Amino acid sequence: MGNETKQYRTRITDYALQLKLEAFGAALLVGPKGCGKTTTGKHFSNSYIEFQDEDKRDRYLAVAENMPSKLLIGEKPRLFDEWQDAPKIWGAIRKDVDDTGLKGQYILTGSSSQKVETPHTGTLRISTLKMFPMSLYESGESSGNISLMDLFDGKNVEWEESKLGIEDLIYAICRGGWPQSVSIDNKEAALSVASDLFYQTCHTDISNISGKKRNPLWAERLLRSYSRNICTLAETKTIYADTATTTEISKPTFYEYFHDLEELFIIDELPAWCPAIRSKEAIRAGNKRNLVDPSIAVAALGLSPEYFNTDFKTLGFLFESLCIRDLKIYSSSMNGEVSYYHDRYGLEADAVLHLKDGRYALIEFKLGSKEIDLGAKHLCEIERLIIEYNKKEKQVPLRLPDLKLVITATEYGYKRDDGVYVIPIGCLKN
Repeated sequence: MGNETKQYRTRITDYALQLKLEAFGAALLVGPKGCGKTTTGKHFSNSYIEFQDEDKRDRYLAVAENMPSKLLIGEKPRLFDEWQDAPKIWGAIRKDVDDTGLKGQYILTGSSSQKVETPHTGTLRISTLKMFPMSLYESGESSGNISLMDLFDGKNVEWEESKLGIEDLIYAICRGGWPQSVSIDNKEAALSVASDLFYQTCHTDISNISGKKRNPLWAERLLRSYSRNICTLAETKTIYADTATTTEISKPTFYEYFHDLEELFIIDELPAWCPAIRSKEAIRAGNKRNLVDPSIAVAALGLSPEYFNTDFKTLGFLFESLCIRDLKIYSSSMNGEVSYYHDRYGLEADAVLHLKDGRYALIEFKLGSKEIDLGAKHLCEIERLIIEYNKKEKQVPLRLPDLKLVITATEYGYKRDDGVYVIPIGCLKN
């Protein structure tokens, strides 16, 4: 398989896409612009139609408008890139899947900034797969010597050493996991990719996705305010108030912009895990603020890698955002979901990774070694509360955590005496 001339970088979602093609007639790849949807789609296709090819565009669109089934003729799997330009192709694919009953026939990719209403949902015919930017393991910056799945399966970590230094990590946060930037050797040039993505999102894409002319300045200020609150439980009204201090944006319009950025897969928040280990009133159930890649926050705030030499507090939030991004990517191959836990007594787990078989990990993110003890204490306290809860509620006991992890930017990985694993992000993979 594969039609590219350049070498394909293996993606963690590759396995998930293979499963989709074995189970459904077609797969739709969605995700933020620039995350590699087209490249992955081409790698798994044996023929393709690119509606953005100006040399063939008019001919393709004419056929798609009058007899879209003709475009389905070709070696399978067949990719339709920028399929939204020819929305009738959706119905043609749906019908062909119904008629033939064959699996793995088509792959669709398209711009996240173009929204198309289709007359049929494609349910059970066209299955959707979300892609993210690259994780540190996919970009080659994590050694991958520690596997999350191996940990769940009982494999111990005796001792591992990360080769990813703090300066390298800062650069990876600022550059982001965008495939285009990862492949650029010139570091300064690579940093410009996230800045350009931020600019295009605010000046072009947010208007395209809504079909309304949006004020790019307001979009920039909203993302800047949001970025100042990344990986916190800041209320939406707080972000609105901050945005409104420098713009004339109304509250209803603010929420429209906010929704547009979600539709563009730029805002990618973390839901709460709400076990009843304390009274229900003690649970913080709002989403944790996050972006699909920390580089967008860096670009929105107008920062550079050198800035973080004197601001480790902001770096800590961005490090958490990077870890959440990678966990979401890794969990996608494990039938997993990522959430967080935080109660009003201050007890927290920065992330909770749940697998479909019921196993789960409590996770804290700590930038430096001095914070590891505090993170481990939080995780052990949550485990203790669950044990206490189960003594009282014997009919419906809560499962104890299968793993307790502190993911760090430090050098060494090991298992503590309290059962908590300390895992450098530079050693982690799915």
